[in-house]
Amino acid sequence: MTRFYPLLFVVLWSTGFIGAKFGLPYAEPLSFLCIRYVSVILLMGAVALLTRAPWPRDWRQVAHIAITGLLVHAVYLGGVFMAIRHGLPAGITALVVGLQPLLTAFGAGLFLGEKVLPRQWAGLALGLAGVGMVVAHKIQGLDDPGALVGMMTPALAALIGITGGTLYQKRFCASFDLRTGSVIQFVPTLIVSALVASQTETMQIDWTGQFVFALTWLVLVLSVGAVSLLNLLIRSGSAVNVASLFYLTPPTTALIAWAVFGETLTGLALVGMAFSVFGVWLARK
Repeated sequence: MTRFYPLLFVVLWSTGFIGAKFGLPYAEPLSFLCIRYVSVILLMGAVALLTRAPWPRDWRQVAHIAITGLLVHAVYLGGVFMAIRHGLPAGITALVVGLQPLLTAFGAGLFLGEKVLPRQWAGLALGLAGVGMVVAHKIQGLDDPGALVGMMTPALAALIGITGGTLYQKRFCASFDLRTGSVIQFVPTLIVSALVASQTETMQIDWTGQFVFALTWLVLVLSVGAVSLLNLLIRSGSAVNVASLFYLTPPTTALIAWAVFGETLTGLALVGMAFSVFGVWLARK
């Protein structure tokens, strides 16, 4: 069963862009995320109490888990949602964040002592080329490519957050209980996100049926399901192997957008999907 975890993670993680597209018209990005974080804390807190899940006994371990939460959730999710809300197309956002496997490969050698084989470097390069092909038509369709510069900052922050969070967790807290660990990760994430939102947003939410659906999906499927799988993968695999899976997110998101929203898929995008899949296979072989 565990061999299917990587595939399941990619599918679930890819729906995050779809959930953002559904919910962001009705709430500002950080306000949306704050509601999501509160929901996850209440849900996982109740599960932890009912199942008597163990809490870390070492405050240093608590601090390490909290830092990974800030990087993977506050910085990464906040950056992605703000980039999309400020007009950066989801495809380009995915392309920027798609640099993560390459950055992780560099970091894994420097900070974790992992040896990245030539085959893996080739796979990472192919995966990046494939991601570029998948989103190329979205970039070409922009009226003002120069306006991208101002919208790229949140996406770049997201890239740094998910890369740093993956490396930090692998080094300092690869193993922890997923129930209590989720609470520890999301509490500081909520505090920081709420502080920033209170200074930059109105924090008003339009509670439509579509927003409630998007919120429910992101809480249960992304913040509980996909994040738990990510933690399991980081615990059991190398940082490079885990990071390479993120190359499959843009192609999978494109397929879901094609099925749900009727977005077109070009021939180049289909070729790019094949490149990404083959690149990930090489990196994880």
